[in-house]
Amino acid sequence: MLPSGCWILHESARRYHWEGTGEFSIKSFTGGRAQYRVGAGYHAVDDRSYLLLNGGQEYEITIESRQPVESFCLFFAAGFLEDVQRNLTNSAKRLLDEPLAQCRRVRFFEKNYTHDNLISPALFHLRANIQHHESGWVTDQLHDLVDRLLKVHELARTEAERFEAVRPATREELYRRVCRARDYAEALFAERLSLAELARAACLSPNHLLRSFRQLFGETPHQFLTRRRLEEAKRMLVQEEASVTDICFAVGFESHGSFSSLFRRRFGLSPSEYRGRLAKR
Repeated sequence: MLPSGCWILHESARRYHWEGTGEFSIKSFTGGRAQYRVGAGYHAVDDRSYLLLNGGQEYEITIESRQPVESFCLFFAAGFLEDVQRNLTNSAKRLLDEPLAQCRRVRFFEKNYTHDNLISPALFHLRANIQHHESGWVTDQLHDLVDRLLKVHELARTEAERFEAVRPATREELYRRVCRARDYAEALFAERLSLAELARAACLSPNHLLRSFRQLFGETPHQFLTRRRLEEAKRMLVQEEASVTDICFAVGFESHGSFSSLFRRRFGLSPSEYRGRLAKR
């Protein structure tokens, strides 16, 4: 058996919808995209990233796909993370004297994390081997994952220090809000999104979001959206048979001319030339 209250969801579905409140969890998907709504924010989780949600958070998930989307989501019982953290941060003497010493509860940054060298290898290893091992092995992997998660959290806190706010709590709250705007843009990149809409999702003024987004990510929200749309267009030109015009509008561009110009500027070829060159290989 897994530790009490911990469980793993490993299923495939083309359509799925659920809403409610859960324990701390890691959300990962392959073969398609799952759309999460958390408060005013959206998070799209696919092969490129994983999502962390804190315990007690209300959210809803929707999957609408022509192909099966494989989920691999880990749910941790209340207190499990704190127990691992307690053993990592306290001396052996204190652990002996106070085995149940109180530990500050970790509030992870709820955002999409690009697959990395810390969490992802352990997550993929667990997913690939879970059917071949007993529950004791799985429990060991969960403890290791929490150890890695705490390291990822510290890296995110370091990233938040890019902001110039005096108080750490202010920096971290701004980091949460700017990441929420980025994830919102990523989840809905094919729609018409304005700076004002992203700012509302982040609970920031448009100018504050613009400056903070550039400071954290090195590009403006508009530049992020343009790059993301071009990346998706490039993928569709390779993997789908839709016309260039249809792809242009499917990824969120309003003008075929501007789409072609931006595509050429980024990739060195027009969309039609890019598709044609691939077809000759």
